[in-house]
Amino acid sequence: MIQKQTYLNVTDNSGAIKLMCIQKLGVSKFKSAYIGDIVISVIKEALPNVSIEKSEIIRAVIVRTRKEIKRSDGLILKFDDNAAVVIDNLKNPKGSRIFGIITQELRKLNFNKIISLSSEIL
Repeated sequence: MIQKQTYLNVTDNSGAIKLMCIQKLGVSKFKSAYIGDIVISVIKEALPNVSIEKSEIIRAVIVRTRKEIKRSDGLILKFDDNAAVVIDNLKNPKGSRIFGIITQELRKLNFNKIISLSSEIL
């Protein structure tokens, strides 16, 4: 459950380290963002000498949340952190590698490039 002013870890090598969620994109009856939702966020921490700078406004897709997810087969997933991947306007990731676990729900939402770059799919 990602709301406004929630801090997110970045799980790719784009140069950003921490993000803060500003707004959830799309129309929904829920105010919170879950796995697979696109959020507009601001970079709070970034690596030096990279193309992405601190206080830059970007788009990101949520890949892990602390709030549990229930699948149709009865499996409940819960992660240790809230994490996101920085994307561009065409839903392609800005980084060339993705670290950590990615869920299968992203495949249903047509984030195939993120799925192909990740090392572990749960």
